[in-house]
Amino acid sequence: EIRELSRLAGLSTWNKPSLSCLATRVPYGTTLSPGLLLQIERAEDYLWDLGCRQVRVRSRGGSARIEVDPEDFPVLMDDTARESILAYLRSLGFTHVSLDMAGYRSGSWDENLRK
Repeated sequence: EIRELSRLAGLSTWNKPSLSCLATRVPYGTTLSPGLLLQIERAEDYLWDLGCRQVRVRSRGGSARIEVDPEDFPVLMDDTARESILAYLRSLGFTHVSLDMAGYRSGSWDENLRK
């Protein structure tokens, strides 16, 4: 209802993807710090700027696992983009960078908890 009312009101953000707290990008029990959250935020901003429509960068032990809609895989796999993503995320301090082939899904950290 909020989206429909926003659209009717002419708001440019009516169909903006939902964003959850950056703390959801790290496993349960991980100590949060402003530096860690900023690292994740900057990584996600970079991917948004490349044109990805839904982005999550999951962080665990210095590794970044990128989740985007599968339709956006070609954006990330272009050689130039792939190399720039790798270089940028490494400059942020991530030691390993991977693309989750299952794509973006809400609550992916919880998948193992459900089994």
